[in-house]
Amino acid sequence: MPDIFSSATDTVKQVVARKEAVQTQPSHREVEDYSEVMRQEREGKNPFAAFIPKPDSISFDSQGAAEKVLLVLRRHPITQVSWLFIVILAAFAPILFSLAGVLSFLPYNYRAVAVIGWYMLLTGYSLEKVLQWFFNVYIITDERIVDVDFISLIYKNISAAKIDKIEDVTAVTGGAIQSMVNFGTVRIQTAAEKNEFEFDEVPQPAKVTRFLNELMLEEEREKIEGRVS
Repeated sequence: MPDIFSSATDTVKQVVARKEAVQTQPSHREVEDYSEVMRQEREGKNPFAAFIPKPDSISFDSQGAAEKVLLVLRRHPITQVSWLFIVILAAFAPILFSLAGVLSFLPYNYRAVAVIGWYMLLTGYSLEKVLQWFFNVYIITDERIVDVDFISLIYKNISAAKIDKIEDVTAVTGGAIQSMVNFGTVRIQTAAEKNEFEFDEVPQPAKVTRFLNELMLEEEREKIEGRVS
C-alpha cells in the first residue's frame, strides 16, 4: 500500500521550501547583475555632467525610501553653445557702442549706469540659462522614469512613470552634429497617465535605450519570480 501521507508531507515541504526561497531573495538585484550597460559604466562623480551613471549623491523630492537612482541625464552641453555665443557677442556690445559713439550724447554717469544695467541683464540671462540646463534633468531609477521640468526657482513640474508601464523605447538621432557628437532624443511610450516622455538631446541615446530595455526585462523577471514588493 503506498504511503500517501508521507508523499503528501514531502509535497508540502517542497512548497514551503520554494516559498522560503522566494522570500529570502532580495526584491531588487544590484543593477550590475542584470544590466550589461551599467556593468561597463563607472560610478558618476561629477554632478555637472550630462550623463551620470550610478550616482551616489543625487536624490529628488519624490524619491522612495528604497528607490535607487541609476542614471541621471541632461541635455548635451553642445546644445548650450548657441546661447553662450549670444552672451559673448552681447558682452562686447557696450564696447562697440562706445567706439561707434552711439551713447556719446549721454552724460558719463548715465552711460555708466546703462553699461552696468546691460551687464546685470546679461548676467541674469546667463544665470537663468545655466539653472534651466542644470535642473532640467531626466532620472532613471530602479522603479520608474522621472522627467523634471525646471520652470523657475519657485516652480518645477515633475512627471513620472513606473518601469512596468513602459511600452516602447526609441532613440532618435538626426543630423550630422548629433551623429558625430552622439546625442539625440529618447522617446518613451507608456501606459501611465502621461503616455509619452521625451528625453531631449541627451548623450548616448542608444545606450539609454538599451538600459531601459534591460530594466523592462528585469521588471518582468521580478514579477515571474515573485520579487515584486
